[in-house]
Amino acid sequence: MGRARGRLRVYLGAAPGVGKTYAMLGEARRARERGRDVVVGLVETHGRPLTAELLDGLEVLPRKTITHRGVAFTELDADAVIARRPRLALIDELAHTNVPGSKNAKRWQDVEEILDAGIDVLSTVNVQHLESVNDVVERITGVPQRETVPDEVVRRADQVELVDMAPEALRRRLAHGNVYPPEKVDAALSNYFRVGNLTALRELALLWVAGTVDEQLDRYRAEHGIAGTWEARERVVVALTGGPEGDTLVRRAARIAARTKGADLLAVHVTRGDGLAGADPANLARQRTLVESLGGTYHQIVGDDVPRALLDFARGVNATQLVLGASRRGRFAQVLSRGVGVTTTAMSGPIDVHMVTHEEVRRGRRRMSRSRAALTRERRLAGWCLAGLGLPALTALLVPFRDSVTLPSEILLFLLMVVGVALAGGLWPAITAAFGAFLLLNYFFTPPLKQWTVAEGQNWVALTVFVVVAAMVSAVVDLAARRTREAANAGADAEVLAALAGHVLRGESALPSLLARLRETFGLASVTLLERTGAPGPADQAEPEAWRIVGVAGGPPSSCPGAADTDVVIDDRLVLAARGRLLEASDRRVLEAFAAEAAVALRQERLRAEAEKARPLAEADKMRTALLAAVSHDLRTPLASAKAAVESLRTTEIDWSPQDRDELLATADESLARLDRLVANLLDMSRLQAGALGLTLQPVALEEVVPRAVDDLGPLAGRIQGEISMELPEIEADPALLERILANLMSNAVRYSPPEAPVVITASRHGPYAEIRVIDRGPGIPPEAHDRVFMPFQRLGDRDNHTGVGLGLALSRGLAEAMGGTLTPEETPGGGLTMILTLPIASRAGDGMIGGHGDGVTRETA
Repeated sequence: MGRARGRLRVYLGAAPGVGKTYAMLGEARRARERGRDVVVGLVETHGRPLTAELLDGLEVLPRKTITHRGVAFTELDADAVIARRPRLALIDELAHTNVPGSKNAKRWQDVEEILDAGIDVLSTVNVQHLESVNDVVERITGVPQRETVPDEVVRRADQVELVDMAPEALRRRLAHGNVYPPEKVDAALSNYFRVGNLTALRELALLWVAGTVDEQLDRYRAEHGIAGTWEARERVVVALTGGPEGDTLVRRAARIAARTKGADLLAVHVTRGDGLAGADPANLARQRTLVESLGGTYHQIVGDDVPRALLDFARGVNATQLVLGASRRGRFAQVLSRGVGVTTTAMSGPIDVHMVTHEEVRRGRRRMSRSRAALTRERRLAGWCLAGLGLPALTALLVPFRDSVTLPSEILLFLLMVVGVALAGGLWPAITAAFGAFLLLNYFFTPPLKQWTVAEGQNWVALTVFVVVAAMVSAVVDLAARRTREAANAGADAEVLAALAGHVLRGESALPSLLARLRETFGLASVTLLERTGAPGPADQAEPEAWRIVGVAGGPPSSCPGAADTDVVIDDRLVLAARGRLLEASDRRVLEAFAAEAAVALRQERLRAEAEKARPLAEADKMRTALLAAVSHDLRTPLASAKAAVESLRTTEIDWSPQDRDELLATADESLARLDRLVANLLDMSRLQAGALGLTLQPVALEEVVPRAVDDLGPLAGRIQGEISMELPEIEADPALLERILANLMSNAVRYSPPEAPVVITASRHGPYAEIRVIDRGPGIPPEAHDRVFMPFQRLGDRDNHTGVGLGLALSRGLAEAMGGTLTPEETPGGGLTMILTLPIASRAGDGMIGGHGDGVTRETA
């Protein structure tokens, strides 16, 4: 008898270097100490001594050598592992692609064969190699991952263990040389291992593992037939009917969820299976927005049995609490039927049910607008005529033959007539016809004839059954007609709401577009959005001049509520007025959904306009205040130095030596040069603010511009180290401004770096952009101050008032953004600050991955 399939345990990491292989080897050593037969099928140490130490004492199987295009490669020998038949095998890098000529294309396929042989396997994989997130990782890091493993392979693992490490800790490991050789550290830190990349990858790994845990829990409960709720995590579900009380219920449920840290909030609306439920789409749209603003999620399900559908959903999401609104039905109705709330509570089991009272309960049962008649006026009139004329005609036709026609046959003929009346005119003409037929049958066809009495008891039964059957058939026919009409209306509403949803999803939120679509949908002459300009009050008491038009489609517009055919009150200040024809009650629900979206579109337009107005004013005010401070203090310093030097030279009371005179002249020259640079920076900053800075963008080679910027530093140039690859593509920039930015960044880095620590400049390509990094080993800047360092006239921690007004970094960022780039700070691992200048690659440079330092981490290396 062969072994059962082996068990797979996968160590999942967010990035190379977090310690997956180390954790796998540690588990293998513990398994061997417990007496298990352990072999190493394939483990990559990547030259890491701590990882290599853990291999000592473990049995390592030889690898298989495969020659491809004249080059020898080594791969996992799956056949050797199966032939050895250990209890546990270690196989690193699950997503690895085998060399062409191997038995399987992917290493995970080798692992599947080993598992089928009954051998347990420990393996590793990084989140970027999972198929489902591969494209997301490429967008985050700019590095394509060509080696992937299907998610299902990892999800099928018996255990998935997350090997986690904070981004800062991983970068420190990298800086200390614990992950890559020293020559690769700077490239890795500057490219793949940036804090933002690592943080995003870590979140992806955590979310993927959390989803896997939920799946495992659901699978376990399904396999063991566990239908009850397991309170592993608090989940609060609030049921929405589409009524106005939903806002109260959502807020109440949010407060319940907030009492438990980490609790989930879910809102659910149950739509009847026939699609004919009378929920107000405007209320549901508003409540969905409210739920999402409170951090919850909105769900819509279909079910004819509302209590059962609610509880099935709650159990499906493993909810612990369910929030319902108190019944709006009257006491008599509650006696006849327990209602959704009472039924749900009785069936809820371990789920706590909260019945929340609201204003609608105190107001009593809400008057539901009656749907319009199922049949047209002409058909109802035809039904009354058929009942009034058809019954006498049928009676006259049957009276001569009453001796030859039995009473059951006569009852069936009258029943046929009643059904015909029901088909023609609906319920009430048919009920009237049923009672009329009862009287005619009694008078003309049941003994004693022409009397309103019935001699035989069985005839009473026959006539009574006739009336009941006639009434029931009439009700069914009328109900079918109503359902047909309601289904048609519901289908039309669904099409309109689907069009509205598409309008929102496509981003067509402009108010004129929305109003025009509403006008087209209902065939109206004009649709006007009105806003109250005075104090809120009843719409019917407002004067025309108290309203203004904020949006209109078609014409002529309505100047105030009441002047249109249909008004929809959105809130205290907004009213949607529709002119052209009267809209029926069923159309108002869709109209209210459009009105709610129109209000949102208006608010969005105003917020955008206010933001655009406020931005230049705020920037101008900030610049004006800072400029006054600079002129009153920082610009005075070099001016005072130059003035003092000149006055000293002009004095006749002191006989200056040639050496002293040269020193004073040098001081004056240096101060005036510094003053000239400060004024130039101020002028350039003002041009940037005014949008008047002239740019000449052209393809620029970094290996030409960087040396010139270094030369501009003069005596400080010796403190700069680095080499720009000749293979880097050209970038799109203004050469003079780029040189000025680099000189500013390097001089700033030299100023704050210790004398013995050089300033390093590197460059690499990331997709359509090039990154230039200026790295210093100075005191650095706290992360919370990274944005402040780019404020004009700001020198964080700099008490030397002779070094300028703090415009260098602000001007450098402004120049970079003017050229379509960015300038951002980042902590240097081990201490210091790294300024990252990002500029677009010139269009003629092509799309290939030329140069750069990002290639070294495209494969699994942990």
